[in-house]
Amino acid sequence: MKRSLLPKFLAVAFALAPAMLLAQAPKPLRVLLITGGCCHDYAKQKDILKKGLEERANLVVEHVHTDDKSTKPALPIYGNPDYAKGFDVVIHDECAADIKDIPTVEGVLKPHRDGIPGVNLHCAMHCYRTGNPGKPQTAGTPESLWFDYLGLQSSGHGPQEPVTISYVDKESAIGKGLSDWTTIKEELYNNIQILPTAKPLARGKQTVKSKKKGTDGAETIEEKEVEAVVAWTNTYGKTRVFSTTIGHNNDTVADARYLDLVTRGVLWATDKLDADGKPKAGYSAAK
Repeated sequence: MKRSLLPKFLAVAFALAPAMLLAQAPKPLRVLLITGGCCHDYAKQKDILKKGLEERANLVVEHVHTDDKSTKPALPIYGNPDYAKGFDVVIHDECAADIKDIPTVEGVLKPHRDGIPGVNLHCAMHCYRTGNPGKPQTAGTPESLWFDYLGLQSSGHGPQEPVTISYVDKESAIGKGLSDWTTIKEELYNNIQILPTAKPLARGKQTVKSKKKGTDGAETIEEKEVEAVVAWTNTYGKTRVFSTTIGHNNDTVADARYLDLVTRGVLWATDKLDADGKPKAGYSAAK
């Protein structure tokens, strides 16, 4: 009797095994990507980012996008402090330099203050400037709201020239195994100040050329090297925040080296990246 039941028991067990494994597999991270505003090809970049991130990790990217190309883009998150409800992480990739009224900025920050991790790309560093970005602002003041969240204050950038990126913390989970590289023509954002809560991961170096007239009226070309932190992490209260200022042009955003960095930033911010820079169990991309 026992022998006759064994094959049936095994058959049921094998049939149930895939369903049990599926039930145990982690759900994909829900990623909210916010794009729109001045100066960038967000209509294409949002799709480049979605495809590149979903190919690299177990996550699903959902968009909040506007085609408004002004410095005050009409993003539907404004006035809705619960805009990130149900998401595991928010990627700010908007360019909203003239959205600066404090209640609006407080609303954008609300999910992050409540613990939802943040990732910030390129022009997100020049958004929500409630204080003069060119003057170091005091942490904890209304003038430093967005800078406190980012962990770094930037006010502008130089010309588009190649940026040589060097990882200064190669032992960090994000930097582990990533190779230094040089971008195509890109913008190097300056560093007005780096807050104590921030930890630099990579620096960028750019050769800037300028014309200079001599006393005889003759023009010469001068070159100087400019350097700044281009990728870093920040602790915002109890919230993890990753940022990189690189990512102006579509070809840079589509570069595998850039997408690898941003993917690691997303996984680190959500505590799904192990010490060796690999996704934790269940968060590698589905094959």
